[in-house]
Amino acid sequence: MKALYTAQAKATSGGRGGSVASEDARLSLTLSVPKGLGGDDGPGTNPEQLFAAGYSSCFAGALGVVARAAKKDPGPFTIDAKVTLGKQGDAFALAVTLGGHFPTLPNEEARRLLEAAHAICPYSVATRGNVEVTLVVV
Repeated sequence: MKALYTAQAKATSGGRGGSVASEDARLSLTLSVPKGLGGDDGPGTNPEQLFAAGYSSCFAGALGVVARAAKKDPGPFTIDAKVTLGKQGDAFALAVTLGGHFPTLPNEEARRLLEAAHAICPYSVATRGNVEVTLVVV
């Protein structure tokens, strides 16, 4: 791999109940454990929300790349990432649903763009074969 960019962040003071910050201080967040995981559902975010935010924004960028390459205008669109944490045997596992909302595109064309973006998005490439990812045209 030819490195283009490297991000660095550090979690401190209690993992899911602590905090996380990027090395450049552009990101600094308090973490809270959701009630579904036995926590108090405090005001902070959690790793699944952070993953959903990263995946949805990265996927939207990949969709723009494939749309330009195909000379298609996706119009104003949104990508909604739902990240589910669950148990798989003794381990924890993730599942992701990516919903694309394309008000100006026919469903078939929107589906093709979603699939093309899924082929090149770094998050999709990283999770392929390990995390169940479902693509949905909303």
